[in-house]
Amino acid sequence: MENKNLRQVSEFNNELKLKGFNVFQIEADGSATKTYSRKDFYKICLTTGKSKIHYADRSFEQEGTILFFGNPHIPYSWETISTTYVGYTVLFSEDFFKSSDRTESLQNSPLFKIGGTPVLKIDEQQRLFLNTIFQKMIEEQKSDYIYKDDLIRNYINLIIHEALKLQPSEHYDQHKNAASRLTAVFLELLERQFPIESADNPLRLKTAQDYANALHVHVNYLNRAVKEVTGKSTTTHITERIVSEAKALLQHTAWNIADIAYALGFEYATYFNNFFKRLTGTNPKTLRLQEV
Repeated sequence: MENKNLRQVSEFNNELKLKGFNVFQIEADGSATKTYSRKDFYKICLTTGKSKIHYADRSFEQEGTILFFGNPHIPYSWETISTTYVGYTVLFSEDFFKSSDRTESLQNSPLFKIGGTPVLKIDEQQRLFLNTIFQKMIEEQKSDYIYKDDLIRNYINLIIHEALKLQPSEHYDQHKNAASRLTAVFLELLERQFPIESADNPLRLKTAQDYANALHVHVNYLNRAVKEVTGKSTTTHITERIVSEAKALLQHTAWNIADIAYALGFEYATYFNNFFKRLTGTNPKTLRLQEV
């Protein structure tokens, strides 16, 4: 695949992918978290305020200072409740973090894995210490020091090890309707598969079973929950979202139809053509010509 098969993304996202990390103060760069591609980057936040965090099938409501660990492979969302919210965020790829084969996979870390607890309550002394580490990372990010990547990796490691010494927060909502929570997690995981930015990285989750496996639930349980809450089947949601993405790729990229088919998980372009015509009443080529 050539570079023509790369989809345009924000400058912030391109810069982040190039460097493998970005660290910033939240009140100084609050919009940054809205534009990067969460499916590519791990996230550590040190924040002070009141918020509610939905992570996989649990909800954490916190007030004060917390340390949060976000895994791009696990759906999460963040509701800011207080009017003031300050702190720091560092985003980094696993490739950036793993400087050697001796580094344990982040997905196996108790701070990042799906069964772990990603929210830690931080007291004032710990907040001041962690503030210093984030500030040092910001200083190094701006510097011309030739080994600054190594230094930033060390700072990230230091934060992780400090967190491993703390007790995880157990203040989470265990009584929220299970079907509603699972459906919300499924819909967010579905949305995180898009947009497709490169034909070299095709859609990975394509069926209800794929999503059930990713969420560690039985496919029948997922199907019942989604149908109960939304009135649509899991497969219908997946199909509608793939069709929507197909239309966007046909209208807004110069990719050929075979590349689009491959990017959306179809082995052959004819399979994609039949799928698209069945769902839309027209074929991909006709739709593209109509949009010219």
